[in-house]
Amino acid sequence: MDKQQLGDFLRSRRERLRPDDAGPRRRTPGLRREEVAVLAHISTEYYVRLEQGRAPRPSSEVLAAIAQALRLTDAESDHLHLLAGTAPLRTTLHSRDVRPSIRTLLDRLPQTAGMVVSATYEVLAWNDLMAALMEDFGALPPAGRNLARKAFLGPATLYGVSDRTEFRHNVVMSLRAAQARYPADPAVTGLITELRDGSADFARLWDRHDVQAAPTLTKTFHHPVVGPITVDCDSMTLTESDQHLVLYSAKSGSPAAEALALLGVVGTAFSR
Repeated sequence: MDKQQLGDFLRSRRERLRPDDAGPRRRTPGLRREEVAVLAHISTEYYVRLEQGRAPRPSSEVLAAIAQALRLTDAESDHLHLLAGTAPLRTTLHSRDVRPSIRTLLDRLPQTAGMVVSATYEVLAWNDLMAALMEDFGALPPAGRNLARKAFLGPATLYGVSDRTEFRHNVVMSLRAAQARYPADPAVTGLITELRDGSADFARLWDRHDVQAAPTLTKTFHHPVVGPITVDCDSMTLTESDQHLVLYSAKSGSPAAEALALLGVVGTAFSR
C-alpha cells in the first residue's frame, strides 16, 4: 500500500468534482472531505486520515464506496485499488521480452507500420515501415528508443506528430499506472524521476493524477521525405507481457497509403 500516493490521488479526484455534485451550489471548488465521507458512508476522520497517508489499508468494500462517491471511472477505480494494495501486482519487473510470434507478425504486416512498446514506452520491436516512418530504432541504444523520454526531453517536433500534446498526456497517465503495477522496478521509478527532474511539463501533468486516456484514432506524421501522412491508429494490449502492439495504417488507395508505400521503398535512407 502506497499511503502517500493513495492520499494524493484521493485528494486530486475530490478536488476535481463540482460542488453541486454533492448538494447545493457554492463557490468553493471540489467536494469537502466530510461530503465524500458521507457519500461513501464512512467516518470523516477515517477519510481525512486516508488523504493524509495515516490510515490503515482500507477494505475493498470501502474503496468501492469511495470510488462511487468520487465518481471514478473504471480505470481510476482500478488504479485506486492498486495504490491501496488490494489488487495483485503483475511482477516485480516489467517485461521487455517480445514473443517471437509477435515479431513475425510485425514483419508480415502488409503496408502497415507496426511496433511493440513496453510499459515504460521503450520501443522493443518494429518493422521496416515503422523505422522508415519514425526513425531507425536499430541504430539507437535502448535508452534512445524510449518514446516517453523523447516526448519530454527530446526534440520539440517528436517525429512531426500532430498530437504531441495528447501523446504526452497519455505517457504520463500510462507511467502512473505502470508505477502502481511495478513499484519496485528501478526502470520504471528511475524513468519517472528522470522525467520529473528534467521536464516541468511532465511534473505538472504528473501532479494532476490523471489515469485514464482518450484513445487515439488517427495521427498525422510530418515526414521530411513524403510530407504529411495521416494514419489510422490501433493499439492492442499484449496482456501476458503488459506491452502494446501499435499499428499505423491507411485506407487502400488513399494518399496516405501511397505515402506509406513510397516509404516502404525509400526505407531509412532519409531517416531523421
